[in-house]
Amino acid sequence: MAVSALGSFCQWLEQTPPSLFVQSHGWVVPAVQTVHILAISAVAGSALMMNLRLLGVAFKAQPVADVARRFAPVIWWALSILLMTGLVLTLGEPARELLNPVFRIKMLLVLAATALLAVLQARLNRNPKRYERGQGSRGSAIAIAIASLVLWTGIVIAGRWIAYV
Repeated sequence: MAVSALGSFCQWLEQTPPSLFVQSHGWVVPAVQTVHILAISAVAGSALMMNLRLLGVAFKAQPVADVARRFAPVIWWALSILLMTGLVLTLGEPARELLNPVFRIKMLLVLAATALLAVLQARLNRNPKRYERGQGSRGSAIAIAIASLVLWTGIVIAGRWIAYV
């Protein structure tokens, strides 16, 4: 039932003027995909830097909170760009995206990674020294970093995999 309702929604959506615009102008999808990929790179690179600091592998001389303050805004801005460009790409081929189980997995991973970032930032706002050596939260820092790395890697893989399902 839900798939047929979603399928009907996709059929309706692909007949709307914004969807028809994307479908009928061959330059839109490549241009939007380029911006989407650049934003993915910004998110992945910034998340990697934060996670390497949480793991104690990079930026050891800088507090975790300082590294997060530097890179988290890049992630949030890039996520907003990804949302906008993703909506345009979905408008162009609604059924390809919305009916694809890998797309749904990707969206769940994005929600989880975003929630994890929000939790990390909230914890650092309450206690900027929480994840520093000697503060008793090293295990938590490592768990957050590994979870984040797994989630962002999964998002990139799922995003690429959508085209093949």
